[in-house]
Amino acid sequence: MHFYQKERVALFIDGANLYATAKSLGFDIDYKRLLALFRQKSHLIRALYYTAIAEDQEYSSIRPLIDWLDYNGFTMVTKPTKEFTDASGRRKVKGNMDIELCVDAMRLAEGLDHIVLFSGDGDFRSLVAALQGMGKRVSVVSTLQTQPPMVADELRRQGDQFIDIADLEQHICRDHAAARPARERSYGRNREPASYSEPDDLSEEV
Repeated sequence: MHFYQKERVALFIDGANLYATAKSLGFDIDYKRLLALFRQKSHLIRALYYTAIAEDQEYSSIRPLIDWLDYNGFTMVTKPTKEFTDASGRRKVKGNMDIELCVDAMRLAEGLDHIVLFSGDGDFRSLVAALQGMGKRVSVVSTLQTQPPMVADELRRQGDQFIDIADLEQHICRDHAAARPARERSYGRNREPASYSEPDDLSEEV
């Protein structure tokens, strides 16, 4: 990945999408190392993490992660999930954060040179194009190393730079000393509270 040392950078992390991407690759993200990597490569202004929370539950499995990220340099953007029943009578939970991410990216763009979007969602293509129209560089972080790829082709092509998160594993995985090809890993091993990864039962299908 290519960054200029003095360019002002912000990370916009679609929490649900990043969680699904890392899980599909078979490793846990160490968010402290992720932050350190981008601080080393650029002038990091902000790192924003977007996720929905099921507030009606007595205990939310994502709450410890949110608290940890908030305490360790991330700006947390959350909203409660909404529960509904579909036409077939099945219970569904919805918690899409796309609008919040788009609004923040456009609002903060004036003070940035480079936006890094952690998502493979093709709905963000229009956002990337709008930011580029403002003279901003946009990098898209997802992966092509899964079947099917986690990144929409139109989003990957729209970005100024595509960063495959699989290529960052040695720099951002929580258990980097034991990093192995995805097919050899056992996801979710040896979780340590010091460098949080998202819990397995996170309701990120919302």
